Amino acid sequence: MTAPAATPDPHREARIAEAGAPLHRAKAAVVMLHGRGADAADMLGLAEILAQPELAYLAPEAAGHSWYPYSFLAPIARNEPFLSSALALIDRLLARLGAAAFPPERVVLLGFSQGACLALEYAARNARSYGGLAGLSGGLIGPEGTPRDYPGRLAGTPVFLGCSDTDPHIPLARVHETARVLEALGGAVTEKIYPGMGHGINEDELRQVRGLLARLTSPPPPA
Repeated sequence: MTAPAATPDPHREARIAEAGAPLHRAKAAVVMLHGRGADAADMLGLAEILAQPELAYLAPEAAGHSWYPYSFLAPIARNEPFLSSALALIDRLLARLGAAAFPPERVVLLGFSQGACLALEYAARNARSYGGLAGLSGGLIGPEGTPRDYPGRLAGTPVFLGCSDTDPHIPLARVHETARVLEALGGAVTEKIYPGMGHGINEDELRQVRGLLARLTSPPPPA
């Protein structure tokens, strides 16, 4: 595969699609990252299925419908400048949400496939307390042996990792490695492996994500 020509910041002008509650009424926000070849509308369709109307959903759309051109297992430098541009886009989205009174602990990062890899890598590189992290069919970015000495702490952030044991794009060993790294960073990780599912999203994963999102809209328990 030949990488497309790129500006230094190819995702700089990414369109941000929005759904759910407007920010001035939402209890929390979800940043939704689509997979390769998909678009923002695909992720907002998932938001409808999750059916959490008190949340605001923001779904950026990658330039050329791909966050980076090569496999997430390729050398990181090979996916530049696309990868750095995509990570910077998440930074800008979180800054926008912060200005609207949604600190990271009121924001969930959710991605599928290539978007899951991006969400997980962003959270690892920028470890802090998030409202939640959900990686559906994804793992941390880089070839085998990539150093995982990320700074920061996830400080109990609930993390859900769901993947098939036969996913043609995501090696099972990388899912396990991702779970170990995020746990070491202080994430409260739930990893679920689904036998023979292939590359997709199943009903149990949707249930897990609904539960993660519901934490942000439920009243706190009495003291």
